[in-house]
Amino acid sequence: MFSRMTNSRLIVITGPSGVGKGCLVSELLRRNNHLWLSVSATTRAPRRGEVDGEHYFFLDREKFSELVKADGFLEWAEFAGNCYGTPREQVNQKLRSGVSVLLEIELEGARQVRKNFPDAFKIFISPPSFEELERRIRGRATDSEEAIQRRLFRAKDEINAQNEFDSVIVNQDLSKAVLELEQKIGLSNSTLND
Repeated sequence: MFSRMTNSRLIVITGPSGVGKGCLVSELLRRNNHLWLSVSATTRAPRRGEVDGEHYFFLDREKFSELVKADGFLEWAEFAGNCYGTPREQVNQKLRSGVSVLLEIELEGARQVRKNFPDAFKIFISPPSFEELERRIRGRATDSEEAIQRRLFRAKDEINAQNEFDSVIVNQDLSKAVLELEQKIGLSNSTLND
């Protein structure tokens, strides 16, 4: 549960693919030493260089299913034949110890967290325009045209859901967006790692 004595918070960050969530979160973590990015559990096999407990908690499907039945996840979903979820106890331990926790998750996961953890502060990262989002996705040059169209189709639904969040930050300029993110979650200069 949310720890009011230590002022720790669960902070949910969501936005469409290509909006720059990962860059924002990386910069936020670099600048602030008391934030912790939650490590997800997955049933997919580790990729080369991935470390269990650091990149993901790698679980077999049976163990993952047991945790689902035991309400062991704040949120979980299945993508491309693999399951992904946020372990509830791990988040609760960090919050109890006074550490604020960041979740960088998809829209459906954020909706589950809203039900399972109503005290969470939910932030939606929005692109300056849909055209700019498309430019960023195409600029990656990592997806097929079909995959790009799927991402763009999904992004429309995600952008339409931004009013479900406590706050919306437009990521036009990374430096400004990070500062705004720090303000929204109540970080003061004394917590910066500069």
